[in-house]
Amino acid sequence: MPSTASGEGRPTPTRRTATVEFVRGSVRGSRRRALATLPSLFTLGNMMCGFAAILVSIHGQYTLAAVLIGLSVLFDITDGAVARLVGAVSAFGLQFDSLADLVSFGLAPALLAFTLFSEGRDEWDPLGWVVCFLWVACAAIRLARFNTTIDPTADKRYFTGMPSPGAAGVVLASVFAFGDQMQGRDRLWVLLIVAVPALLMVSTVRFRSFRSLVSPKSGRPYGLVAAAVALVIGFATVPVVTGCVLAYGYLLAPVLVPLLSPLARLVPARLREVLT
Repeated sequence: MPSTASGEGRPTPTRRTATVEFVRGSVRGSRRRALATLPSLFTLGNMMCGFAAILVSIHGQYTLAAVLIGLSVLFDITDGAVARLVGAVSAFGLQFDSLADLVSFGLAPALLAFTLFSEGRDEWDPLGWVVCFLWVACAAIRLARFNTTIDPTADKRYFTGMPSPGAAGVVLASVFAFGDQMQGRDRLWVLLIVAVPALLMVSTVRFRSFRSLVSPKSGRPYGLVAAAVALVIGFATVPVVTGCVLAYGYLLAPVLVPLLSPLARLVPARLREVLT
């Protein structure tokens, strides 16, 4: 009797089974490619909103520009969460995201602030040019430093320097809160709204990262859910106040957190454990 030890129990491959396996493999490959492309679509939406914000800023539609940059922030948060959810984190995605961020959080906020400061005029305005270029340069340096600095021992809960979306949030909140009072070259305080977050982007000050909070692998999402509900209620009832508290609170967080941390002891330990 011929030996069949190597192929005993295995069905003899036929043209039909080979075709079925080929089709199944193609479907799985197409599904993986679709999942890998999904985060890039959100990144593309981020860039599109930033580009649209630049266009409407030129035409003096400052509030609409601020709304579009705010949508860019949402797309920027979502693309990272989606990439981690589907396991599609890649070097290409990192570079593409940084290029989109430079458009949405580098060029768009700088042009929005400049058009407000110069009241849409095309005259030579050296002070506004310098400060707004400072924003673009700091955003580019911040993004380049983030891409090239890989420290396995670094605390992933914190960013070194203010993230560009958080810095852009300061400009957005300011436009919504007192956009009418920001127009005109005599209002030099407007340049502080640009210069301070710009310098913080390239500083070594540590800012809390919310990446772990929006991660789909978060074990205790109760704090995130509570914060999301509070933000939804706040933006639905008092959007301007909520935006200012969120943006300026994050700007001042490195100073406020050490001052307010002793108050955390007043929160019951059980509640603190649930929300953490």
